[in-house]
Amino acid sequence: MGTAYTPGLKVTKHASVTKIRKLPIKGEIVVDLNQKVNPDTVVARAYLPGDLRVVKLAEKMGLEAIELLDEGIIRVQKGDKLEKGQVLALKKTFFGLFTSKAESPVDGTVEYFARETGHMGLREPDKLLEIDSYIRGKITEIFPGDGVAVTTRGALIQGIFGVGCERIGTIKMVVARPDEPLTADKIPSECKGQILVGGAVVTADALQKTVEAGGIGIIVGGIVNEDLSDFLGYEIGVAITGQEDIGLTLVVTEGFGSMSMAQRTFDLLKDLEGMEASFNGATQIRAGAMRPEIIVPIEEDVEADDKEEKEQLLEVGTNIRIIRVPYFGELASVSALPPELKEIGTGSKVRMLEAKLSASGEVVSVPRANVEIIGV
Repeated sequence: MGTAYTPGLKVTKHASVTKIRKLPIKGEIVVDLNQKVNPDTVVARAYLPGDLRVVKLAEKMGLEAIELLDEGIIRVQKGDKLEKGQVLALKKTFFGLFTSKAESPVDGTVEYFARETGHMGLREPDKLLEIDSYIRGKITEIFPGDGVAVTTRGALIQGIFGVGCERIGTIKMVVARPDEPLTADKIPSECKGQILVGGAVVTADALQKTVEAGGIGIIVGGIVNEDLSDFLGYEIGVAITGQEDIGLTLVVTEGFGSMSMAQRTFDLLKDLEGMEASFNGATQIRAGAMRPEIIVPIEEDVEADDKEEKEQLLEVGTNIRIIRVPYFGELASVSALPPELKEIGTGSKVRMLEAKLSASGEVVSVPRANVEIIGV
């Protein structure tokens, strides 16, 4: 049996989404304010210093470090540009019959020569780093030297957990119902560039077949932990996900185990079938500060749905999921919000709420911090 909670996850067709795209070091902004951009539009670039390669000249040439100081042996100097194979040092012995030399293993620049050790440092060429827009939208803010903000309007679906990096693809439904498992036999033989939408759970075989068929991602209600570990080749840790080199991105909307995708999420994805989506599996597992996401820009000039905003308010009638024992995982609705503080087992005084459990109808009292809003 699966266990999960869905903490205030957004599932809406009418959202305003802003993504901050920043460089890790100071660089150059290559777009203008209010410029329209595509997901692959480069918005900023910088040059990362190349790797430093140390060549042990003395050891390589069979000499003492002091011998390298003889005139004419070192053939380059600090600041010289080099090509791979260029001679760094050369010494002829026995009237020129024997030659000892050292060559550059890389293209680069001479950064230093250490007289005491006979070592030479070569800096490889700088590496170009470019940051793209990730979403189709408009540049709404520029941070000089650092990055930009890109804003779009459209559908936003947040998941509870994911793995894999940012990708762009086309949404493709491959199951008919939100409670239908996504097994290997349902994966199309050719799905290059597609994001496949499943139902209750996805198997390890289905994940592997998706990669082999060219699919770039899967959106599904749940996944069994053992299947995820089999696919990854290791147990997922308590950390930030999103950097896994697995050939696709996985977004789980409900949790671990076989868990039917919420009807509302399934219906929205069905409406979006065939549209281009930007999606990312990056998740902050422990703190929940980072959610996997599917973003589908929509050309319509719509305002955010007032109903969507209202659903984020904790008030009588709000649908919630309790995320602490003894009612962990229970769906409920808020029946009262007492204003007074109440002392709990830890000795702290906190604000409580009364909630009617959906399964049994029982009314229970729980700390407000122990619930998360759900939009269903």
